[in-house]
Parts: sequence; structure tokens; C-alpha cells
Amino acid sequence: MLDNRKILVLAPHTDDGELGCGGSISRWLEENCEVHYIAFSAAEESVPEGYPKNQLREEVKKAMAIIGVPDDNLKVYNYAVRKLNFVRQEILDMLIQLRNDIQPDLVVIPCSQDVHQDHQTIHNEAVRAFRHISIIGYELIWNNLSFHTDLFVELTEEQLQAKISALEAYETQRHRPYMRADFIRSLAIVRGVQINKQYAESFEVIRWII
Repeated sequence: MLDNRKILVLAPHTDDGELGCGGSISRWLEENCEVHYIAFSAAEESVPEGYPKNQLREEVKKAMAIIGVPDDNLKVYNYAVRKLNFVRQEILDMLIQLRNDIQPDLVVIPCSQDVHQDHQTIHNEAVRAFRHISIIGYELIWNNLSFHTDLFVELTEEQLQAKISALEAYETQRHRPYMRADFIRSLAIVRGVQINKQYAESFEVIRWII
């Protein structure tokens, strides 16, 4: 239970946060937590032909509205996809400013074993910026060579469905296998079985402060 805490979710790209912890976000909001969602790239270079370049910005807004994150708590920056490492110091400075402005109790980031270059950059700079704050890493198993299932968040059917519905808002990403509702549900079932519950999401504990 994280009642009334401030939680900061960092997504290298729009949709990463929902994929990694969308069900948990839904649960945290039900527990009266204040959730902030930061996406660093709307991946305009990767938007499929036939869509406006800002399409992913619109899709993440719809996804956050479905889950229940207030629009004022959503920020989407304009960094180029696959090039976050080129602006590492700028991102670190931004994270320190976010730390000072939001003062989160928990920060949720890509896990340490994520091989995507943008995800690695956000992970590394977040660990630097938030080293005195509790940090957990979400799994995106198609990017992970391995994953430490240190922490589990039990989900209800309604919380899992909120995650699935939010991901369905990403019209441009529906062709990706990991966006399939049956995959999302299957992974939640697997993580639930590990803790003898119906559904769960799992996280790597990077730093936990009590």
C-alpha cells in the first residue's frame, strides 16, 4: 500500500510506462497516490505513414485519461527517439528539476537489464538524480536479457483492464506483438501465479527506503 504518496513514472517513449506499470498506476491512483507521468520522446520519427507526426502525443493523452492520470501531471518532451544518450546531461538536469518540483516518494523507471539505448539512458540518469529516493524498475520483457522479480503489485481485473484499455489507445502501435491484449493479460497471469494471486505486475527493486 502506497496511500497518499507521490509517484513519478519515467517513460523513455510514450507507452513504455503503461506497458511496464499501467496496472500499478491504476492501483496507485485508487490508493489516493499522486501519479506524475513523464515521457521523453513521442518518437515522431517512428510514427507510421499516414498519421500526423504528433500522433503519439495524442495517444498518450488518451491513455492517461483512461487510466486516470490528470492532464496536468503528464509531460511529453520532444527528444528524438534512439538518441537520448546524446543529451544525457540535459536529461539529468531535467530530472533533478523534476525531483525538486515534484518531490516524489517513489520513482518508477525502466529496469537495469533493459537493452534499448534510450531506456538505458533514462535508467542511468534517474538513478543518479533520485539516488536518495525509492526507485523500482519495470519490465519490458522483449527488451530484457534478464529481470529480477523483486517486488510484485497485485492487480484486480479492473486494474488490469485499465492497463489494456490504455494501451488500446495507441492506434499507431497496434501492429506490435507486445501490445496485444492477450499478451498483456498472460504476463499479468504469470506474475500473479508467482505470488499465488490472479494478476500482478513485477518490478526490480533498485533502492527501497522505509
